[in-house]
Amino acid sequence: MHQYVVELASLMAIFAFAIVSPGADLAMVMRQSIVHGRKPAIITSFGIGTALMFHVTYTILGLGLIISQSITLFNILKWCGVAYLLYIGVKALRAGKADLSVNVADTASNEPRQSGLRAFGLGFAANALNPKPVFFFLSIFSTAVSAHTPMLVKFGYGLVMASCLIAWFVAVSIFMTTPRMRAAFSRASQWIDRASGLVFIALGLKLAVQKAS
Repeated sequence: MHQYVVELASLMAIFAFAIVSPGADLAMVMRQSIVHGRKPAIITSFGIGTALMFHVTYTILGLGLIISQSITLFNILKWCGVAYLLYIGVKALRAGKADLSVNVADTASNEPRQSGLRAFGLGFAANALNPKPVFFFLSIFSTAVSAHTPMLVKFGYGLVMASCLIAWFVAVSIFMTTPRMRAAFSRASQWIDRASGLVFIALGLKLAVQKAS
């Protein structure tokens, strides 16, 4: 049990940087909050979290199959993961201050009322159709989680991560639509990017020297 607590803590320490780093998901939730209101934004947040479980599921199932069937294929995917971690690390280090401004013309009064299903679908599609998470989750699960950890426990890790992602974007929906909060996050975004960039590069280097077991 202690091993699983350590693994989950390691995963969450890594995942925390991915959660707070500015990106497409954050931009979507911000726009949903401002253009359509708090409720659609919260529903969109649940769509994003559900899509994350989609990525976690096929990553866990595929990773276990790859390790058991083909070390060569595992190494190919591992190096793709290394390349992706180094890429997003360097990109984060070079990133400027995030622009979280929203066109004032895009107001709720000018937009048709959005159904809950559409709000959920927007969040789910935006995350599920992004091919990058497969390399991200392959990388962090390979780095922080033992190959001998039971699959059910790994799915438990995924549920915790998805829950934290939903909680973060719900908080975004509630608190970060005000000009003061957007400005504060915008000022801090560059330092968040720099810290996450160093973490991702370190993970990439660690994964590069790691072997399948």
